[in-house]
Amino acid sequence: MSDGVERNTRAIEGSVVTDFADRMSYGGYLDLDTLLAAQRPLSDPEHHDELLFIIQHQTTELWLKLVLHELSAACRLLREDQLAPALKCIARVKHIQKTLTEQWSVLATLTPAEYVQFRGVLGNASGFQSAQYRAVEFTLGNKNAGMVRVFESDPAARALVTGALEAPSLYDEFLRMLARSGYAIPAEILDRDVTQAWTFTPELVPIFTEIYADPGAHWAAYETCEELVDLEDNFQLWRFRHLKTVERIIGFKTGTGGSSGVPFLQRALQLTFFPELFAVRTEIGR
Repeated sequence: MSDGVERNTRAIEGSVVTDFADRMSYGGYLDLDTLLAAQRPLSDPEHHDELLFIIQHQTTELWLKLVLHELSAACRLLREDQLAPALKCIARVKHIQKTLTEQWSVLATLTPAEYVQFRGVLGNASGFQSAQYRAVEFTLGNKNAGMVRVFESDPAARALVTGALEAPSLYDEFLRMLARSGYAIPAEILDRDVTQAWTFTPELVPIFTEIYADPGAHWAAYETCEELVDLEDNFQLWRFRHLKTVERIIGFKTGTGGSSGVPFLQRALQLTFFPELFAVRTEIGR
């Protein structure tokens, strides 16, 4: 304080790199020029809250890209009977899911009066058209071939969704791994048409009952079952938070993509990925 004024600053260490004329920088590595130029509000004059709406959904898509990356790796690792690294991928997905669920609280600060001022510029754009979200659902087993036609005008998106439709789901790969490990998974399940949505299969419940009856003897299978239950729980919480955020902002209006809005989202809560892993809970202790 040579001049009597406290300096609330931190000196830059001499070893800190400051010349990036011929070096990789933070912005260069992340391609921030491209990333930060991707938010282009369409309202005219630009509405203050449209930037929030765009960033919320772009951020979601970035996280979904990582979810797909991790789930694809988990499926591959299960095929290779590498359970431990597969579970690491699933653990990362669970953390991403929590972030995605919490993120709805940011969008929920958008009031109906604010949203209605720029909703019209969305046209028919809707999260229903998210190819990555659909691919995640398909990878977890909620398959619906009819959804592919939403992406007919976008070859890359159609390829992504079709690939997820035609590939075995995470649950398919888990059941195949169980079969290779000696569990009596019925052949018709192992040979099923993987493009079809998974439906409750009662023949699996006794197998899971055996696993849950003696976790120590079946620890690898038991732990994986619980990780999958966590995935489904997290996904349902995300769906519910989505529903309540939509209800809070637009009430019971129809969606921009043409859906019934809140009622459509309510029906999604009835969808399940791993029904036998919940059914087995009724059998435990009987």
